[in-house]
This record gives sequence, structure tokens and C-alpha cells, in this order.
Amino acid sequence: MKPKRVLFVCTENANRSQLAEAFARIHGKGMLEAWSAGSRPSGTINPRAVAAMAELGYDLTAHRSKDLDAVPAGPYDFLITMGCGDACPFVPARQREDWDLPDPRDLPPPAYRQIRDEIERRVKDLIARAAA
Repeated sequence: MKPKRVLFVCTENANRSQLAEAFARIHGKGMLEAWSAGSRPSGTINPRAVAAMAELGYDLTAHRSKDLDAVPAGPYDFLITMGCGDACPFVPARQREDWDLPDPRDLPPPAYRQIRDEIERRVKDLIARAAA
């Protein structure tokens, strides 16, 4: 089976979409080809995101905050937006979802972990649906 293509988009591409891309790579190996981008990328990955993923053994420092021009062109099988609201650009995709999650950018570690864990849960659900 050919891997499904998924793009995660948030505003800064520094937190939520980076976490989602990482979990898609961790749990969706061979099933998903994952990318992330920002509608207004910050240019850096939030150190809290790096720390939250390091707790799980994943090195987020290899990722880069980027805009949509830096990822492969669509169509994607799944486009997952994460709170970019009116700033979310049109990207061709077979299925679109908005994961309305708060931006954990300034949250303390325990609250940041809750958002991280919810993103992981949703990515695992996405993988199960993509495999069906």
C-alpha cells in the first residue's frame, strides 16, 4: 500500500504542527508521509516543543519551521489545520480537518505535555483511519 500524504498546518510551525509531524513519523512509518508548515512561520522551533519531544526520545532539533512553499505541492490525502483560522491557505487535499487545539507556545511544561499527548492521540486516530 502506498503511504498516505499528510500535511499539518498551524500558524508558526513551531509547536502543534511540528509535534503532529513528529508523531506521524514515529507512529505512521510506512503508512504516512508527513510534513508540516506554518501560515506565518516563526522560523524557529519552540524550545518547549523540543523538550516535550525529547522526553519521548524524539529529536525535534532536526525539524525546521517553514512556510507552505517549502513543502511538496498537493494534493495531500489529509490536510490537518491546527488553529491557523483565517490565515490557513488553500491546499489541495482529499480530506480536511481542523484540530481546534490551543497554542501551547507559552504554557508551562505540564500543560504543554497535555497538548502534546492530545496531538499524539489524534495522530494515532488519523493513522488508524488512513489504514482503513
